[in-house]
Amino acid sequence: MTNALNSRRLSQSFWVDPPASQAPPPTPDSEDWLRSWQTVFARDIIDSRVVSVDAETAVEDACDILLSEDTFCLAITSSGAYTGLFDFSDVNAFLTLAATRHTLQPEYLRQHSQVDSIVSAARAGHVPVRLVSNLSEKNPLKTLPNDANIVSLLEIFAEGAHRVLIKAPAPSNDFIGLVSDRRLLDWFSSYARDAPALQEYLSNSLSSLALPSLNIYTSVVATTSNSTVLDAMKLMSEGGVSSVAVTDEESGKLLSAVSVTDIGKIVVPSQSNQILSTPLHQFIAQIKAPDGSKDGVDKYPVYSVTPASPLTYTVQKLLATNAHRLFVTRESSGNASPSLTAANSGNLTGIVSVVDVLYLFARIANIPNLDPTRMQRHRRASSASSHSSLSEHELLRSRSNSRTSVRRSPVIPTSPGAGVSALELN
Repeated sequence: MTNALNSRRLSQSFWVDPPASQAPPPTPDSEDWLRSWQTVFARDIIDSRVVSVDAETAVEDACDILLSEDTFCLAITSSGAYTGLFDFSDVNAFLTLAATRHTLQPEYLRQHSQVDSIVSAARAGHVPVRLVSNLSEKNPLKTLPNDANIVSLLEIFAEGAHRVLIKAPAPSNDFIGLVSDRRLLDWFSSYARDAPALQEYLSNSLSSLALPSLNIYTSVVATTSNSTVLDAMKLMSEGGVSSVAVTDEESGKLLSAVSVTDIGKIVVPSQSNQILSTPLHQFIAQIKAPDGSKDGVDKYPVYSVTPASPLTYTVQKLLATNAHRLFVTRESSGNASPSLTAANSGNLTGIVSVVDVLYLFARIANIPNLDPTRMQRHRRASSASSHSSLSEHELLRSRSNSRTSVRRSPVIPTSPGAGVSALELN
């Protein structure tokens, strides 16, 4: 019970005090930067080809295509047109739904037509991928014309989307590729190296730049290493995040993070649904294994910065770790991991994400009416609605983080199967 309480405390929201001072506004050079950005086409930084899948393809087959094509996202087609996207966040949301569908009340299903359609389709024996598109509410379909520029990308990414489809030149209706938010961040990092005034501005500390996740009532989602894979999946779905911090059971130190991509690449091809009850410390070892066996490099732990960290360093770390977000702690980690104990949650001050940094560039570009937290607030409100549909007993059970509660719940059928196909909703 103590472990469950600790995990729940760590996954609560913490108020983050606003910074004592703000970084000085960008110099007049910002107008020159903006003019330069407007000359670069979005199509020039495409970093992924378009991998499409028919809308009626079974969701388990779509998962297999994600893995076999070594891509992070599929474009869903219907009658020759793109209708949505499907990525590892959606995979995690679907697997979590499959594992917890018994907690959903009829009232909730009536209010959430997408979930109701998925459950109904599963009972009929076939869940088409179109129903699961953007189930995570993190993966909307966004497109730009062939002549769109870098600033157009900023307008989309600074509000929380992660990728954009770029159209072919007119009159073609095809698309030539995808641009990810991380690729745009990499482009800005390269641009800053040749713009001394911008480099100086970005050398300010995180705390002085008033990034959204450091200055709102924000949830920093974390759990302990003895929690299960299913616990982490549920936390990501409930918190509307793509990764959770994993801390040591005894010391409270940050060990690593588990992401929706890890779930997709390890849980989906698993030959046993028992992987959902695997403790996270064992799951992390599976995630780390390729780094040591293939690269000879241990990349762990690499997920934290402090409020005093320069933004340039933070950007480099986001890119180097291939992460969407880093955890921010008040203490410097040095060669050791920062402490994230439940009893001293003040060490954990927030997160900094790719969206945060791109929002900063969007402010420099004077893009109006941006709200980088809107999508996440909507996801969390939807999760709260899901919880409100449960009985008190079911709510406590769904939030429990002990391995015992997961094993006792009739979540996963015992029928044989591998990966997604084992997690039936009927």
